[in-house]
Amino acid sequence: MASLKDVAKLASVSLMTVSRAINNPEQLRPETYQRVMQAIDALNYVPDFSARKMRGNTTKTSTLGVLAFDTATTPFSVEMLLSIELTARECGWNSFLVNQTSAEDSERAVNQLLSQRPDGIIFTTMGLRSIQIPARLMDKKLVLANCVSDNSDVASYIPDDFLGQYQAIKRLIECGYRRPLCFYLPENTLAAQARRAGAEKAWQDAGLPLSDLRQEHMIWGDEHYPDVVTLLNAHCPNDKLDFDILVCGNDRIAFLAYQVLLAKGIKIPQQVGVLGYDNMVGIGGLFLPPLTTVQLPHDEIGRAAALHLIQGRTDSEIHKIPCPLLERSSL
Repeated sequence: MASLKDVAKLASVSLMTVSRAINNPEQLRPETYQRVMQAIDALNYVPDFSARKMRGNTTKTSTLGVLAFDTATTPFSVEMLLSIELTARECGWNSFLVNQTSAEDSERAVNQLLSQRPDGIIFTTMGLRSIQIPARLMDKKLVLANCVSDNSDVASYIPDDFLGQYQAIKRLIECGYRRPLCFYLPENTLAAQARRAGAEKAWQDAGLPLSDLRQEHMIWGDEHYPDVVTLLNAHCPNDKLDFDILVCGNDRIAFLAYQVLLAKGIKIPQQVGVLGYDNMVGIGGLFLPPLTTVQLPHDEIGRAAALHLIQGRTDSEIHKIPCPLLERSSL
């Protein structure tokens, strides 16, 4: 790996000049700055920001550390990580990512995170969940993104799943649907609990009997997604539907439901409507007809969590970010 000394030698300048080119380029003549930059590009030199922090350099760039529990391994919430990085960059901060793949991997991940001396830490998860904050992070500048904790001293930014589902069901009622069938996420998940509560509240606020809102929960695990086929067939005796709108716990459930319904010759939305949730990256645009769904605000969550630290906010509240309804052609 190239060093600062290697850059100085190639550019025929002093170490101080290279340092100024990186930290205070306005202090150099344009031709000198360009020569140093060309040497940096040629050598693929990467400034050692962590070492600069340890030396107590007062001109250092502040850094956000992101501890990503499953987040970086899935396409569903990668927007949140990208948003954190872009927000940090816009504000003149650096950011780095440490991926935690399991609960057992926590100690290794925290050690790696803290070794970089971050000025603030964002703990993120894939899928809204309650987490146990590692003890060594409790005295750090910390904020949670897409997760909550029993510790009331740490702020968190999460989707407003209750209001998102409430507004979606309210819209379905306005469209005239009265025989809904709901396939929610597993019952023990925070998202499923909030969304079911939102759906029931919207239904009752419309003066409709809760008994008409038929609700089922999926079983936990990716291997249970094909259960959608069996569940749907049970509600389509002789290919005749006993529901007029299918409310899906996420877009993956909706994707399977489309295949079952269309294979039976059932037209969407002429014979039945379908509502998703998530607006899943890479999937939402592949439905025919395009799927009406609720947007998970991963981009906004990432940005808000980053700004919480960058702007030095000190509150410890749970901030709920709106989940807008994206109306397309499946209603």
